[in-house]
Amino acid sequence: MEKTIDEKKQGETLILDQKEGNKRKLFIESYGCAMNFSDSEIVASILTDQGFNTTQNLEDADLVLVNTCSIRDKAEQTVRKRLEKYNAVKKAHNPNMKVGVLGCMAERLKSKFLEEEKIVDLVVGPDAYKDLPNLLAEVDEGRDAINVILSKEETYGDVAPVRLNSNGVTAFVSITRGCDNMCTFCVVPFTRGRERSRDPQSIVEEINDLWNKGYKEVTLLGQNVDSYLWYGGGLKKDFDSASDLQKATAVNFSKLLELCAHAQPKMRFRFSTSNPQDMTLDVIKTMSKYNNICNYVHLPVQSGSDRILKKMNRLHTRHEYFELIDNIKAIIPDCAISHDMITGFPTETEEDHEDTLSLMTYVKYDFGYMFAYSERPGTLAERKMEDDVPEATKKRRLAEIVALQQEHSKLRTEAQLNKTVEVLVEKESKKSKAQWAGRSPQNTMVVFPKAEYKIGDFVMVKVTNCTSATLIGEAIGYSENN
Repeated sequence: MEKTIDEKKQGETLILDQKEGNKRKLFIESYGCAMNFSDSEIVASILTDQGFNTTQNLEDADLVLVNTCSIRDKAEQTVRKRLEKYNAVKKAHNPNMKVGVLGCMAERLKSKFLEEEKIVDLVVGPDAYKDLPNLLAEVDEGRDAINVILSKEETYGDVAPVRLNSNGVTAFVSITRGCDNMCTFCVVPFTRGRERSRDPQSIVEEINDLWNKGYKEVTLLGQNVDSYLWYGGGLKKDFDSASDLQKATAVNFSKLLELCAHAQPKMRFRFSTSNPQDMTLDVIKTMSKYNNICNYVHLPVQSGSDRILKKMNRLHTRHEYFELIDNIKAIIPDCAISHDMITGFPTETEEDHEDTLSLMTYVKYDFGYMFAYSERPGTLAERKMEDDVPEATKKRRLAEIVALQQEHSKLRTEAQLNKTVEVLVEKESKKSKAQWAGRSPQNTMVVFPKAEYKIGDFVMVKVTNCTSATLIGEAIGYSENN
């Protein structure tokens, strides 16, 4: 789950926008969820107007920023190690370098970083990026700077992101910020604030701009995309032409999906993340209606036990989750489904664990993200529940969950053998320079010989072999989307 921009394969385009005349250098790394990577692009855009261009060389940087995640302890430990490296480079090579922490971890550990440990010069929360010019002015005058105030309004809808970490083909577009679902294990509502939705017209404008720049696929991002709701003005229900951009009473997520699909009919659309209690049949039906909305849903469940779901404050039951899964499969038979799963939540018993395994067996997910529970300071679980499942038990249960998921993933990829899938070429294969790699609409990675194809092409590929995570095939021609 955690990637940094300097870990990307050599040869990928990392920085697309450099402003002539900018003299200062920004080095920025991102950890955690896709929203953090998207936020880093917003930060880079704001700092471009302050005289910064991005660099991949840490030693050259005037300003080093790390965009952080607090969702798990491992992510925090990784960030701490990076901060140690930044300060070592600062001491050895560039005493004038300034170091800052952005994002969720910044909000949670603001005092510790600045006052107790004194390892950073500025701390900026997820809603305060527009204040960066003022904060940098404070830092330039030799003072520490901090802004972690949470907003009920800020969506950064008026900021055109600088595309970092980009292959020039796929991009993230943020549609909501924050979360109102108070899951007892999660810090996001405390670090990113309340839910608010972005003006749909600004979303469409960003998508149109991406298409004009050659992008072929967009992922609509939010902590909970299904809660998207714009009251401040939207678009007409019938989206047949550009002239239909006019005020309406409200735009929900299914209408936004339809709007995007109409705006760029040859662009592919994905979205993440969905919450089971908020995903409606309208969304599933809209996915089914438009070929350019990918048949893939990331649908975190976290546990298969009703008792544990209640303690997590998930607000859906096992049965209700099954109903949603059944509806997805009935309306979109070839839809891929992935999950998040936490094992070892406080009081989890072997019976609860077996419920999780049986839920996975019922769904047979295409893939998933699986974790042992780690207590996050400030959450209700940390304040009210004892972390009472032994680490050895957590590790054993996690290993069983991972093994079962690998079995199901292999079943899902084997089911694609001898079928033809559409692939958007995104990059060179990690294992062979003679092969391209890209994803199918179901979000499965596909590799095939390069031949005459290039990055950004939609290619039809016949699947001849597979692993549990990858389809292997031969190109049989261009897709009609080209």
